[in-house]
Amino acid sequence: MKKVVAHDMVTLPGGVFTMGSDDHYPEERPARRVRVDPFQMDRAPVSNRLFHEFVRDTGYRTTAEIAPDPELYPDASSDLLQPGSSVFFMTDGPVPLSDPMRWWKFEIGADWRHPTGPASDIEGLDDHPVVHVSYDDAHAYACWAGMRLPTEAEWEFAARGGVEGRAFSWGEELAPAGEILANYWQGHFPWQSDKPVGSRRTTAVGCFPGNDFGLFDMIGNVWEWTADYYALAVPSASPKSCCVVDDPRGGTRQESLDPGSGFPRKVLKGGSHLCAPSYCQRYRPAARYGQTIDTSASHIGFRCAAALNS
Repeated sequence: MKKVVAHDMVTLPGGVFTMGSDDHYPEERPARRVRVDPFQMDRAPVSNRLFHEFVRDTGYRTTAEIAPDPELYPDASSDLLQPGSSVFFMTDGPVPLSDPMRWWKFEIGADWRHPTGPASDIEGLDDHPVVHVSYDDAHAYACWAGMRLPTEAEWEFAARGGVEGRAFSWGEELAPAGEILANYWQGHFPWQSDKPVGSRRTTAVGCFPGNDFGLFDMIGNVWEWTADYYALAVPSASPKSCCVVDDPRGGTRQESLDPGSGFPRKVLKGGSHLCAPSYCQRYRPAARYGQTIDTSASHIGFRCAAALNS
């Protein structure tokens, strides 16, 4: 079923820009010149309000609301083969940052309506980004809405706001003059937060200033799915190359397979409210993460894109 819904979209001019970075995490390298065509992008991540309209219209059930197929998870405990999703929980004190399982838990009954577990709900969170959506969920919504997910290059072009080479969407400093410009972790991750208790997870879209294109939450709040399979960039594609790559796409499905699970991965962009100066400094346009398509979590959402005149 396809239905055009009223999304607040921004028309972006496209053009040539430097994608990636040589100064941060290895998977962002090399910085290279690419070109994207003009396109439209959601001004903000898809909200609970919009996702609820999709579910109401279609009866769609998200990945988190369906029990996993045991054949796809032969090593999983039968206790975990139930509907649920990954939820972040603060730890009681400092823990080794090399072990994410200290703060992540597969919570039975967690889904987009119940973001921290079956006893929770989204009352008062209509304008927060929807979370606990897998790649398939995001893709299904975009198709229903008459749109698509952005490519990684489109997403990064949009996040940069038309300004070349800045580490962050707004400049070279994370918090210029102490001003917090995005929803990221403040305090000692993952056990101590300087934020008020009620704002330690997602925030309503538009709480922080938009970038130079007028796009909100391109940095922090929730990670966002893109259409591209995850792969490392080609080393020869550097800023000094004689040719600009037109409309670059990610790797192949085979290249993207996760070494552990064997599931294909898609590129996430933007970082989330869990990114911190001391951990996962991926609240930058160039940052990227390869996430398995079956995964949903309390810090993953998405936004839609569209070709012009689509």
